Amino acid sequence: MPVRARDVMTRRLATVQAEDTVDAAAQRMLRTGFSALPVVRGVDRLVGIVSLVDVLRHREDGGPGEAAVGTIMTTDVLTMSPATGAAVVAHRLRTYGELRVMPIVERGMLVGVVTRSDLLRGPRERPGLLTRLLGRAPLPDPTPPRRPRERPAGATTVGEVMTRGDLVTARADTPCSEAVKLLLDHRFSLLPVVDAAGALIGVVSEADLLRDPLAGDRSAPPTTLRAAMTRSPTTVRPDTPLDEARRLVTERGFRVLPVTEGTRLVGVLSRSDLV
Repeated sequence: MPVRARDVMTRRLATVQAEDTVDAAAQRMLRTGFSALPVVRGVDRLVGIVSLVDVLRHREDGGPGEAAVGTIMTTDVLTMSPATGAAVVAHRLRTYGELRVMPIVERGMLVGVVTRSDLLRGPRERPGLLTRLLGRAPLPDPTPPRRPRERPAGATTVGEVMTRGDLVTARADTPCSEAVKLLLDHRFSLLPVVDAAGALIGVVSEADLLRDPLAGDRSAPPTTLRAAMTRSPTTVRPDTPLDEARRLVTERGFRVLPVTEGTRLVGVLSRSDLV
């Protein structure tokens, strides 16, 4: 039986209203651990998507935090129905590189979202008939959200806000299946790959590990990160100005930037660190 969007989607939704402030939307994304949220009006009528990049771009332009989400959201939103095949959703998420959240809409109402993490996780238990008749299934998100860290006041460099110490990394010979588990367990979108001396040799993302069933590639999928990872990734240094790092994120769409001193990995910088 083919896997459908309804089988993998997240049903307990975090959303924002178009009338909410940009600052409120940013805080909701930080609390829930999502980098983008559906924007709704009324009872779950989808009107747009807002992301942390939208927030960062708004602030770069000098926009006030009290501005309405509706002024910065993306309104031309690609959606799919619960009956859409998961393979089609995966193809769309890979085709549109910036897109990480696929809203699932039924009869004009938002009923769920599918992320790359949902596709890597695979099908969940189908909700019963009564649950389907009553609306949303009361399913918790499979992994509790990460708590946002406090950002130091007046920070100006990457080293002041980056995540350091106890970094979650992988090795080139790490099995892809183990890397998927690490990404899902920690709700990461990217893992640094290091050698035995702690030098950064690559990164692996959800997209690297999410195979596109409609791409026509009949070769065997990679079994270790050596074949799956992206080599020579873009990095920043601890002394890189935050403004420069913010421009990399907003202009080139990076979600996570490894932080290195020489070749040694010393931290990671995510979009949420810049908000």
